[in-house]
Amino acid sequence: MRLHPALIERLGHLASGPRRLLGVVGPPGAGKSTLADLMAQALGPRAQAVPMDGFHLAQVELARLGRAQRKGAPDTFDAAGYAALLQRLRQQRPEETVYAPDFQRAIEEPVAGALPVFARTPLVITEGNYLLLDDDPAWAPVAGLLDEVWYLQVEAELRRKRLATRHMQFGRTREQALDWIVQTDEPNAHRIEACAHRATRTVCWNEAQGQFEFSAAPG
Repeated sequence: MRLHPALIERLGHLASGPRRLLGVVGPPGAGKSTLADLMAQALGPRAQAVPMDGFHLAQVELARLGRAQRKGAPDTFDAAGYAALLQRLRQQRPEETVYAPDFQRAIEEPVAGALPVFARTPLVITEGNYLLLDDDPAWAPVAGLLDEVWYLQVEAELRRKRLATRHMQFGRTREQALDWIVQTDEPNAHRIEACAHRATRTVCWNEAQGQFEFSAAPG
């Protein structure tokens, strides 16, 4: 997997001045974390990746709320906490290290304080499902805290295949994986796709070239 030169050029511009926040949004299975990690690697010490998934509510809290079977839906995250982190990253003092949570798929739990973000890093790349969600008061502030948001578009069949593989990798049977996709992932995907027009740019996965690239289409 690689990044198209035009994408790398834009990243370099974003990382050439004061602190900026770049969001990567897309439906489940689009490859957001892969893209964010590739972009951070391309810039080296000039960028860090901070996932939205670190703000998943803990499994015990999802069980208490009766939302465990909808894990991944907008109300299964601490959206206000995520927005507060973005605000801290925008206002980070020169001597300050901001600690962000991460999400460990092996245990399906968030891990607090796992990602140190340094003030000297000019570009923070954050990725997640609901960066552009505007019909939920908890998520509405997020887009305004980001300098740019790139929507990652991937062919639907490939995306669902990736999801099934991921679910089975972490313990679900094929039947359970497919059921979770239909009942949970796809309703979330439709909601995310409805906000795609709000993105600054669209990034596509080019399977033939094995690269992420900006879409030639408007948006």
